[in-house]
This record gives sequence, structure tokens and C-alpha cells, in this order.
Amino acid sequence: MPYRYLVLLVGLLMLSSCGEYQRMLKSNDADAKLDFARRAFAEKKYVQSATILTDIVTVLKGSDKAEEALYLLALSHYENKDYVNSGAYFKTYYTRYPKGKYTELARFYSGYGYYLDSPEPQLDQSDTMKGIEELQAFLDYFPRSDKVSIAQNAIFELQDKLTLKQLENAQLYYNLGNYMGNNYQSAIIVAQNAIKNYPYSRYKEDLELLILKSRYQEAAQSVEEKQVDRYREVVDEYYSFINNYPDSPNRQEAENIFKIAQSHIKD
Repeated sequence: MPYRYLVLLVGLLMLSSCGEYQRMLKSNDADAKLDFARRAFAEKKYVQSATILTDIVTVLKGSDKAEEALYLLALSHYENKDYVNSGAYFKTYYTRYPKGKYTELARFYSGYGYYLDSPEPQLDQSDTMKGIEELQAFLDYFPRSDKVSIAQNAIFELQDKLTLKQLENAQLYYNLGNYMGNNYQSAIIVAQNAIKNYPYSRYKEDLELLILKSRYQEAAQSVEEKQVDRYREVVDEYYSFINNYPDSPNRQEAENIFKIAQSHIKD
């Protein structure tokens, strides 16, 4: 019996809550709606909170409650994992209130939402770029924030994702070989640009090894009059790779390439 009463009580409370939400949707009382949105957010009813706040955020504009309402609207979308809308509202907030009470958090969550929503490397990376841009702006504006290390780590991860995408593109060119043109040169250019743009990426060694392998294949498949010069480029690339990664697990592969290149230069 006590259990049945408990279930009934919970059901009544839920009906009461839903009834209040429906009343708020029809209400014209902005203050009451804001109060409801606060309580809904505290109870993790983020959709209700966001829906009610969307109704009043324009009405409250210019009032002493406008700043809180806009930030809470952005945060409701963020907690609901709707990072596209949260990012837009956070940006509206820190643009409208550059020295506002929640500006530091708005700038952080704006970028971190894009980080959380960043897709797999093979997909479009527009949000990844936005995340880096927003988080870097956060670091520029708030270099002493207690969220600096979180933002920095997120930026490194996002940059690694962009680097991995470039590595995959370079690998694709390498695999195409001389099909319909010199794809080895394209692989080299893509890999070099990735290293230039993201010099601290954890994929840097993979990119440099791919450059070495591409130069070797380019030399090996060249016409005879170009081979010696291209094998010299292979040797130069080998020394660069070994100097940067003397303990590389790929050292033996690099050594084999070097020996073949040397033999062609001596001949």
C-alpha cells in the first residue's frame, strides 16, 4: 500500500508540474515565466526552461533581468546538448554584454560546446574550426580563468582532429600514386601544410614519415634524368626525420628507404 500511495503521489506531482508548464506557456507574465524557468533549469528540465525563456528573452531586453534570462537560455540549450543553439545564444550574450556577469562562462561554453559537438575527422570540420576560434578567444580574454587548462586541452584535441583529417587526405594521395598525375607531390604538399599549421600535433611524426615515403616513391618512379636529384631529396628528408625522431618505431623503414636512395646517388 505505501508503494502505491508513493506512485500516486509522484504521478500527481508530475501532473501538477506539467499543468504549471502549460499555464506558463500561455501566461503573459514575464517575471513569473523567468521564475519558472529558473526552477525548471534547477530540476534539469532544460527543454521547458529553454522554451519558456525563448518566449521572454526579447520581452525582457533592456530590463535588469535581461542578462540573466539570455545566459540561462544559452545554458539550457547547452545542458540539453543542443550545442548549435547554445553557441549562438552564448555569442549573442557576450556580444551584448562584453563585461557582463556571465561573460567569462559564456565565452568558455560557446567554444566548449563546439568541442563536444565536433564530428569525426572524415566529416565536415566547420564546427571544429569554430570551437578552436571560440576557445582561443576565451583564452585571449580570460588568460587567468580557472578553465584555461580545459580550454587548452580542448584546442589541442580539436587541432589533432584537423591534423588527422589532413593526414588521411595526404595518405589518400599517396595511395593514388601516379594515377592521373603526380599524387605523391600532392601528398607532400598536404602533409607539409598540416605540419606548418599544427606543429605540435601528435600526428606530426606520421606526417613526416609520409613525406619521406612520398619523396621515395616519387624518385623511384621518376624518369631517369630526374632520379638522382629526387633521391637526394629523399636523403635530406631522411636526415630530417631521424634528427626529429631518433627513437621512432618507424626507424627501420626509414633506414631501408635511405639505403636505397644512397645507392642510387652513388651510382
